[in-house]
Amino acid sequence: MDDIVKAALKKWPNVPACYGWLALDARGDWYMRDDRVQAAGPFPQVKGSRIQHDKLKEFIHRNYDADEHGAWFFQNGPQRVYVELEAAPLVLWVSAATQHEWAVQAHTGQDAGRVHSAWLDEHGRLFLHTDAGFGLVRSLDMDAAADAVNSGAWAPQNIRFSELPARFGYRLSPQAQAALPERTT
Repeated sequence: MDDIVKAALKKWPNVPACYGWLALDARGDWYMRDDRVQAAGPFPQVKGSRIQHDKLKEFIHRNYDADEHGAWFFQNGPQRVYVELEAAPLVLWVSAATQHEWAVQAHTGQDAGRVHSAWLDEHGRLFLHTDAGFGLVRSLDMDAAADAVNSGAWAPQNIRFSELPARFGYRLSPQAQAALPERTT
């Protein structure tokens, strides 16, 4: 977390959290969702305005984290801005590092480290549980991911998408879920 954010938290410790205004799609793109967009429908059916400013995205990435209940947020100074997730808290980039090894990086720029398990949902989407956390492999990187699967480096297990948040302890929509999943990984 940025030092300026830590200082703001100390100066204004009781700022209310914000819900519904920020979202992360399955490609790793951030979206702003104002009142009009939120009224038009839920994320991802109605996405909002894609954030394109590189410095703002870098700031979000450095201050992106999860609370104790698996709800992901961006700490914007003293205000916690909870994030609507399309599929998972991380979106993963995959590339061939060597002939038999693959590099995995989170949309935040963080090296994802080791892949602990791979999961395939009913829509054919590939998810990885890594040292950095749980994420969806972005569609642009499925060729490299398929090579990892075909080589035997990753052996995806089948799972229903609806089971993933509870199994990996995250929430797709922090404001919409009253019951908090417990982490079971």
